[in-house]
Amino acid sequence: MKAIIFDFDGTLANTLPICYYAFQSVFKEYDNREITPSEIIEMFGPSEVGILRKNLLSARKDEAIEYFYQQYARFHKDLVIANKDIHKIVTLLKEMDIKLGIFTGKAKRSLDISLEKLDMEGLFDFNNR
Repeated sequence: MKAIIFDFDGTLANTLPICYYAFQSVFKEYDNREITPSEIIEMFGPSEVGILRKNLLSARKDEAIEYFYQQYARFHKDLVIANKDIHKIVTLLKEMDIKLGIFTGKAKRSLDISLEKLDMEGLFDFNNR
């Protein structure tokens, strides 16, 4: 075996709660509108930046994107439960010198935040966004 490639969301971590929170915070702050998790899921396809650029009504999109990442980082540990078993498996594979990768629809910045908050920085050799 040369490498193992993991999907991030739903496999290595469940970051949907922090995604919902950060998106809901942005739409409330910049468009003064409430959106549901179902509405957010309907927007999925592009990265978080693409979702905001396409769906946010406010002209202050760059500011709103920064706000999204602030909320994402600030509340990550409150809303995402680290899976110790997943961490152990990934660490064991890394110790066995198996190349590890991530394939995800997340933007690099949110992936990097999640990896840092979940103490998984440096465990993966490559990621594809």
